[in-house]
Amino acid sequence: MGEKELTKKILEELDVHQAYPMNDVLFKFIFGKIERKDITVDFLNSVLEPSLGHKVVDLRFISTELIPQSEEEKLSRLDVACELDTGELIDVEVQVVNYNNMQRRTLYYWSGLYLSRLAKGQNYQCLRPVITINILAFKLLPQEEPHAMYGAYNPKTGDRLTRDFEIHFLEIPKFINKPVKEMTKMERWMAYFSDKLNVAEKEELAMSEAAIGSAYDATLAFFQTPEERLKYLNRQMAIMDYQSGLESAEERGEKRGEKRGEKRGEKRGFENGQKKEQERMTDLIRILKKAGRENELFEVAGDAEKLQQLYREFHL
Repeated sequence: MGEKELTKKILEELDVHQAYPMNDVLFKFIFGKIERKDITVDFLNSVLEPSLGHKVVDLRFISTELIPQSEEEKLSRLDVACELDTGELIDVEVQVVNYNNMQRRTLYYWSGLYLSRLAKGQNYQCLRPVITINILAFKLLPQEEPHAMYGAYNPKTGDRLTRDFEIHFLEIPKFINKPVKEMTKMERWMAYFSDKLNVAEKEELAMSEAAIGSAYDATLAFFQTPEERLKYLNRQMAIMDYQSGLESAEERGEKRGEKRGEKRGEKRGFENGQKKEQERMTDLIRILKKAGRENELFEVAGDAEKLQQLYREFHL
């Protein structure tokens, strides 16, 4: 079986019930399309209704590209951006890998969207409130609760400077699973993103929230398209490659033990590690094909731990 045929077989065998909803390709397909805006409206209400003081009734999706103000600035692209029927601008981001810059990254995205609606010559009254929701696959903040909201406040009096600035974090690893019937609406959405549920629990979750049921239906539709399946698989592989390379870089940096050289060593180590990961994956595919164990590649597509086990088994 050639590599193209093997890739095709892996795509065909991907288990849709184990699809990772925080894969940004799949996330944008579900939450960033006009034909599925009811799903997005429901999710936004679960997070924003207490701070907004009203329900989100309708929205329209807007461009996710933040056009740089000068040639020196870089082009940025949001995951999902929309404007509510009440005028607020919303940015929803999913972040699987911790690049250790999340606080500044979210401020950069927030400011880009805030300024994007102010045309040359307009006064500041034309600026719109911007709300960012960050869905994280890692722990970032000191509090134990999975949801945190930040705004601009006076630290002595607690007075809020403006409602134009609001940033939410949903730290999914902090979510503690419990019976679906005991979950709040926001907790049900976090359970969806956590991907900790078995098939029966997912079915119960889908029955409890119509929008989450629609999200699962959209996942099924997504995997019907070979092109989308390939994008999903490539993204999952890229995430695993990055994480493996980062772990290797950290190990090399620790062994050096020199504080001045740690950051430089980690960067070099990661770049080398990333290149080696691609070579290791190619070698692994060849070895498994030769051993008649191609089916194990299906598991690797969504399981970083299984990938590392195979690397260790074949001393790669």
